[in-house]
Amino acid sequence: MIPAEASHPFTIRRYGRLASTNDTARALAAAGAPHGTVVWARSQSAGRGRQGRAWFSPPGNLYVSLILRPCVPAARLAELGFLAALGVADALDGVLAARRAELKWPNDVLLEGRKVAGILPEAVVAAGAPPAVILGIGINLREAPAGTPYPATSLAANGAAEVTPEGMLGALLPALARWLARWDAEGFAPARAAWMGRVRGLGHPVRVRTGEGWLEGRLTALDEDGALIVETAAGPRRVTAGEVAFAPREAEDAAPPAAPAGR
Repeated sequence: MIPAEASHPFTIRRYGRLASTNDTARALAAAGAPHGTVVWARSQSAGRGRQGRAWFSPPGNLYVSLILRPCVPAARLAELGFLAALGVADALDGVLAARRAELKWPNDVLLEGRKVAGILPEAVVAAGAPPAVILGIGINLREAPAGTPYPATSLAANGAAEVTPEGMLGALLPALARWLARWDAEGFAPARAAWMGRVRGLGHPVRVRTGEGWLEGRLTALDEDGALIVETAAGPRRVTAGEVAFAPREAEDAAPPAAPAGR
C-alpha cells in the first residue's frame, strides 16, 4: 500500500500507460504543477534514459517522475540526481533487508553489481512558471532487460518477487522526502558523504567514457558539486559527464544497442 499522504509531501498522479512519465511531468511542470507532484505510470510506450536511450518499461516495474522546484541556485540543481539515487538505495535496502544497494556514477543503482534502477534528471524552464527539475526514476521489480551495455537485474531475481509497484513507491517516497529535507537543512555535504559510502568501485580502477574518449584511472572521490574525481597516470581528473565502467568487459567502444536499460 502507498502510505498516507502525511508520511511524505508528494501528490501522486496515477496513470495506466504513458509514453513517458518524464514527458508527462514536463508538460505538467510547464503548466505550473507544484513542487512535489509525482507522475506514476503502470507502463511506458516510449520511456527513455540518458542520451536518448530507450527504457525497458513493461507492466510490473516502477516508473515515476517527480516535479521539484527547490529554492537553490541553478548550479546546485545537479545535486538532486544524487539525492534521488540515495532515496532509491535506501528504499531498496528497506524492501530487501539483507542486501545493500550500491551506486554507480552518475545516476545508477546496483544490486550485486548489476543495474536495478536508473534516474533521469531533466530541467524545465517555461514562461509563467518557476524553474523545475524532473527526476525520472525507473526500478526493475519484476523484469530486467537482456543484452544491455551494463548488466541489469530485478528485485524478483534477488529474491523479492513479492514487491509490487505500490509497495516500492510506498518505500521510495518517504526515503526521497527524508533526503530532500536533509539537503534543504544541511546542504549537499551529508548526501555526498552517504553517496561515497555506497559508490561501487571506490579506490579501484575504472574506465570513463567522456566526450574526449576513454579515461582510465582509479575512482577516488565525488567532489563538492558532484563531479567524479579519477586519479590517472597524469594526475587527478575531474569528470562532469560520462559513462563509468569498472572493468574492460563492462565497457564497449561500440555504440549501445537500440534499447539499453539505462536511465
